Amino acid sequence: MNQVTLIGRLARDPELNYTPQTQTAITRFTLAVDRPKRNGEDSGADFIRITVFGKQAENCDRYLDKGRQVAVSGRIQTGSYKNRNGETVYTTEVIAERIEFLGGSRREAAAPAPVSAATQTSFDDLPDTFQAAEDDIPF
Repeated sequence: MNQVTLIGRLARDPELNYTPQTQTAITRFTLAVDRPKRNGEDSGADFIRITVFGKQAENCDRYLDKGRQVAVSGRIQTGSYKNRNGETVYTTEVIAERIEFLGGSRREAAAPAPVSAATQTSFDDLPDTFQAAEDDIPF
């Protein structure tokens, strides 16, 4: 059985491309997954290449950015190619079957969106029926 589930943060923004013949969306990104601590020492992180196809790939490109936490479920795929020097380079990546968007990006956490004055409401602005209902709550 070839199945892997990872939780981590995007190490950089996703890259969206389309296949030339079928125009299938392909998004690739690198996921930083923390290693468990050993003997109280920080063991760092593994950087794992993730590939996503189809509509899910377009959603990843649209909604994910560097620092965003995601859960990825898929399978490990290995391959190889010859580089410019003629040397064989071996690759390992996860072909994602499912991606869940978890926490917000670090950018969102650092700078929350401002709330406009038009959307702010005080309890004094509510009709009397809402203020009276507060006393009737049974818990």
